[in-house]
This record gives sequence, C-alpha cells and structure tokens, in this order.
Amino acid sequence: MSSPILRVARGVAVTLLLLWLIPLTCTTTIGPDRIGVRQSNLSGVGEADLEPGWALAVPGIHTIISLPKRYEYLDYTGDAAGPQQPLQIRTKDNNIVVLDVSVPYRIRPTEAWSLVKTGNHQLDANKRHRFQRLAEETTVSVLRERLAELTSSDFYSTDRRLQVSATTLQQLNEKLAELHLEASAVLIRAVQFRPEYEKQLQQIQLNEQKKLLDAAAQTVANEQQKLDNYTQGTNALASAREQKWIERRANLERAYQVGVIQIGDDTSAGGARAKLAAMTPEVRTKLIEAATADLQMTPEEAAKIDDAYLMGVQNVQAETLQYDQRIHAEADGVSARLQAEADAMVAKVRGEFDAKRNALLATAAGRAFVAWEAAQYVKFAPELNFASGDGVPSVLRLREFALKFMGEK
Repeated sequence: MSSPILRVARGVAVTLLLLWLIPLTCTTTIGPDRIGVRQSNLSGVGEADLEPGWALAVPGIHTIISLPKRYEYLDYTGDAAGPQQPLQIRTKDNNIVVLDVSVPYRIRPTEAWSLVKTGNHQLDANKRHRFQRLAEETTVSVLRERLAELTSSDFYSTDRRLQVSATTLQQLNEKLAELHLEASAVLIRAVQFRPEYEKQLQQIQLNEQKKLLDAAAQTVANEQQKLDNYTQGTNALASAREQKWIERRANLERAYQVGVIQIGDDTSAGGARAKLAAMTPEVRTKLIEAATADLQMTPEEAAKIDDAYLMGVQNVQAETLQYDQRIHAEADGVSARLQAEADAMVAKVRGEFDAKRNALLATAAGRAFVAWEAAQYVKFAPELNFASGDGVPSVLRLREFALKFMGEK
C-alpha cells in the first residue's frame, strides 16, 4: 500500500504534465501583427476574430487560420517596392499619362472571419492570398475608371487632384467592402506625360504659376493699399484727436489761469474779488455753471467750486503778491519806527549814563579811581637815579606824587 506522500507526488507530476501538454497540443500562438480565425470541422468558421496571443485549437477538430493584420501596399510604381507596374491612364482630353500610385489597404477590423468564410484566404500558386489578388484587381479597375475623369491640366491642379483622390478612395472602399477589405488612402506620387507633351504641360504650369503669382501680387497690392489707407486714416484721426486734446487743454488752462469773471479793463489786483463780492446770488450761480462747463467738471465736482476757481490762478496770484507787498511795506515801516525809537532810547540812556559817570569821575574819589586804574600801566626803569636837596628822591615822596598824579595842586 502506497503512502499518502507518494500519491500526492504522482498527482502533482500528472498535473504538471497535463499543464505542459495541453497548451502544447491544444493551443496555437497568434502573432501581434496577425489576425486569427478558428475553423471547426464540426461547426465551421467561428464568427469572431481572434486577437494576438494563445488560441484554443483541439487537434483534429480546430484549425487556426492566420491572416495579416497590418496594412498591405499596392505600389503601382517603377521601383522595386512591389510587383505592380505604373498605371497608364488615358485622360479625358485623350492624352496618355503614366501614374505612380500607392494604395495601403488591410482587412477590415472584426471581419477577418467573414473573409475566411468566403474562401478568399486561400493561397494561389504564387503563395499569395486570394483577397490580395482580388484587392489588386479591384483597385486597378477603380483607379482606371475614376482617374480617367481627369483632364491633363487637372493633374497639376492640387485641389482638383486631391478631390478626385478622395472620391476615388470612397468608391474603392465601397468595392473593397464586399471583399471585407478597406483602403486608407489613394496617393498619386508622380505624374508623367509623353516627352513632347510634358514640355507643353510645363509651359502651361509655368503660365498658371505666373497667373497665380500675378494674382498674389495684385492681392498684396490691394491689401497694401488698404493698409496705407488705414494708416493714413489712423494718422488723420490721431492728428484730429491730438488737436482736440490741445484745444481742450488750452481751454482748461485758460479757465484755470484767468477764471470766468469778466474784469474788463480793470486789471488791478483785487478787482476780480471786488466784482465777485458785488454779484447777486443769481449771477454767481450762472457764473458757477459757466465754470463747470469750462472746467469740464461733473455735478459732484461742481460743488467744490469756490472763489478761487471763479477768479482764476492769475488773479489769486496778483492778490497774493499785492498782499505780500503791502504786509512787507507795513512791516518795514513798523520795523524802521521801532528801530528809531530804540536808537533814541539807547542814545538817551547812554547820554544820562555818561553824564552821571563824568560827574562821579570829577570828584576826588573819581580822580583817585582813575589814577588807580592808570597806575597799573606806569612802568619805572629798573635803576633810578634821583637827586634832591634833602637827599630823598622825589618819587619816594608818595603823597606828593599821588596828588600830582591825580591832578591835585
């Protein structure tokens, strides 16, 4: 009897083997640039496209058909881009034109299973899918039919060429939709005519370009004329506005400087204020209204108008100057009078002082004071030689010397 561990190990081994074998034998990998379609031997083609990744495919029952998901290109050119050759189209005006055309196309999303159901996924002898051959045949048929509607001159008209390319793409997609395909563009890459006609066509193109250039030059000239007219009109308008502003500024300057009172010939300082004081309230009200208009004030600002606004700056300055001169003259007069009175008072006091001082100095004490003041400036020689009858120098007789020095007899 086997142990439980051995049974578990066998079960794990069998499970791992199945997990390895089932994906290996029952799944198919679909690449990122491919579309998968499951075909069953029992139920037929599955009605759903398979996305890239693993797809279930039971051996003997399912078949996974892989189709290209990317765009395929039909290059009708002379290079080695594809097996197709350039298209020769007879134009509407009976010229042969050789065209290099590229048409990218792909299987319509979610319709790969429908393409497989019609059998167009089969490979031919050249290892090409049948839908690729049918797409090429359909594209050539539609291109020959639609591009033949263009005339020779239409091929060098970009707008006309793009218009026909758009309608051609629309009709081509209508045809390809039956094959479960779709094209993204019809690109006309090159256009060639017969050499002799190519020269004529180049001359025609040159003439057309000259016409466009002349039309562009005319448009530029017209726009330049409009710009010049606009510039001149703007300059004229700016000049007129400037003149209006200059005039407005002059009027404001006059109103502020001169005021609104008509003083006539009376240009004396204070004349404007005298006339203003003599006005009646009605006249003053009208004067304020005139000042409001001249000074361009709002009704709210008009409430601030006082005598200074009505008289003007010059009249106020004249009054101020007159007041200043008058006050200075009065002050100078008062100053001169007070200075004279002060000088007279000082002279009187000084005279009385000198008289009293001289009276005091005339006394014996005054003379002694003067002598005492003068004695400090008397200097004797270092050596004195005096002779007298009694043998005593006179300078040593101090009382006699002091009396003589004081002017006493």
